[in-house]
Formats: sequence, C-alpha cells, structure tokens
Amino acid sequence: MLVAGRPATPKTRVEGGEKVEIHVPEPEPSHLVPQDIPLSILYEDNALLIIDKPSGLTVHPGAGRRDGTLANALAFHLQGLPSLIGADRPGIVHRLDKDTSGVMVVARTEAVQRALSAAFAERTVRKTYIACVHGWPEDASGHVDAPIGRARNARTKMAVRAGGRQAYTGWTVERRLPRHALLRCQPRTGRTHQIRVHLQHLGHPVVGDPLYGRHDAPGEDLAPRLLLHAFGLGFRHPRTGEDVHFEAPLPQDFQTALADLGALEPPRRRR
Repeated sequence: MLVAGRPATPKTRVEGGEKVEIHVPEPEPSHLVPQDIPLSILYEDNALLIIDKPSGLTVHPGAGRRDGTLANALAFHLQGLPSLIGADRPGIVHRLDKDTSGVMVVARTEAVQRALSAAFAERTVRKTYIACVHGWPEDASGHVDAPIGRARNARTKMAVRAGGRQAYTGWTVERRLPRHALLRCQPRTGRTHQIRVHLQHLGHPVVGDPLYGRHDAPGEDLAPRLLLHAFGLGFRHPRTGEDVHFEAPLPQDFQTALADLGALEPPRRRR
C-alpha cells in the first residue's frame, strides 16, 4: 500500500487528502483436483452446507496428501465456493481431524465464509462431541482448562504444557460401560487435537486413538477407528440471523464398537 506515493506501514498517519494506492494480488491458482467423492449432506441452502464427514477423510490437502480430501469432493460437487482461507480450501471455515467423524459447516459465499470464520474466532459457535474413553471419570461432569502446545519430543503430537495456547473443554458422562465411559464434550476453544489431548491429560484417553491412546488397554482392539464424533454444531445463521443447530448421528461403526465394549467383563476389584 502507498500513501501519497510512499510505502505505508501500520503506524503511518494521514492528514487527509492523501492519495492511497492499494495493490491487490492476483488470487493464488488452485491445484485442487475435483474428485467424485460422496458427500453426506445433512442440510443445505443458498448460504451454507452442513455435511457429516466420515472418519478417515482428510479435510483439505496438506503435506503428504494432495487429493482424496473433503476439499476435492467439494470442488467436484459444488461450483463457485469462496476461497478466502486458501485456494485449496473452498468454503471451509473449520476442520476435523482425519479420523474424527461428524458435522461440519461449509460456506457457499465470501460473505458467509467471513461471518462463519468470525463466529469461530469469537467462540460463539457451540460445538458438541461424543467420545468413548478408557476408564471412568470419578465425577459426573467437569472441565479441563489447560494450555496446549506442540509436544517437545514429537512434532506430530500436541501436549498440555506451559507456554501453550489457552484451551478449555467441558465434559459430562453420558454412559458408563464396564471398562469405559461415553462422554459429551463441549470445547470452547479449537486447538489442534484439543479434546484428545485434554482427555488424555484427564487420565481417560479416547479409545482407538493412535497418538494419545492406550494401545494395550482392554477394548482397544475392538475400536475400528478413533471413537470421537462431532455430534452437534450450533450458531447464528449468517443470512437469516436465526439460531440454528445441526446434529450428525453416531455412525454405525461407532455404535457397533460401543456394543462390543459394553459386552466386556468389568475389572476385578482388589480385595
């Protein structure tokens, strides 16, 4: 940006009457290849799309993966999606881990993408997850308020540590199984792997978690996937102003795993 023909900085002051020139760069070319990957659509209108993402589907291309993602599917099924967050992320305003299933919202216009991105940043979006964890929490409900940062000994993992970013997850016990518990989790923040890291920190990691789980614990072999599901998403509709809420039912593989875990023998009590 130039002000009165000179490069401007955030501290540049104007007196009035100066000529301001702004250079808008050309949009980055997209290398996204449209692919006919099925989408499970829960709701759609001219402003947004609500989908139920399956476990195993990566949200957008990244290191080591250029195709086979949700973004590739969106490029195939929908035309003209906004790309404010990146040419390879059409309409995407938030993400779920690859192995997490559940409800996601996709913006269909730039104005809606800006509004939804702001809602996530301002933490006005209500998020509900269902997680099956090892063991029983002592209390019926609680929360984890602990900062999350990159793990020092493994760069692909996150950890609760000093100097990390503030993170808060509330939780409630929905059901107790013989050796496991089903929790309803409501994160206020959206850090990478937040629920998985916080539940591990609580002493009850998610069943089937390859990064933070208990690989030799009873029932781990019964989980065909990470047993974490984004169940509900609520926010103010960017077009109508109406308070809306969407839910994605537990997938069949999740339900089957719960039934199998429910059939386990409870641990023997020490005498």
